[in-house]
Amino acid sequence: MKAKDGDRVSVLRLVLAAVQNREIELKSELDDDQILAEITSAAKRRKESIEAFKEGGREDLVLKEGKELVILEEYLPSQLSPEELKSLIQEAIESTGASTPGDMGKVMKEIMPKVQGKADGKAVNQKVKELLSS
Repeated sequence: MKAKDGDRVSVLRLVLAAVQNREIELKSELDDDQILAEITSAAKRRKESIEAFKEGGREDLVLKEGKELVILEEYLPSQLSPEELKSLIQEAIESTGASTPGDMGKVMKEIMPKVQGKADGKAVNQKVKELLSS
């Protein structure tokens, strides 16, 4: 899926508008992490839309959202491999002393700042749950 320049401009304008709206809402300029969070959020919305459009049989919209997702991913840090993610989670489990699924909040609080923009929160949550349950 190769994006055209017009597609790229449209997607970037949408992200810029989201950033500006968030700045107005917060009444302050966003830092790099907050801007990254806006881009991550936009990418997540595209992924969710792709799934919904696939279920609805709307391949035309799947293609459109897929192109936009590719553009957004260019501005996100590279994603952690499953092995890298597991290693970071295990470190967080050790440093927090977590041992049961009830300790999940402590682990998530420790790990999320380290993986922001590099791993999907849902995937992190599932992996933490899996490691604490075993």
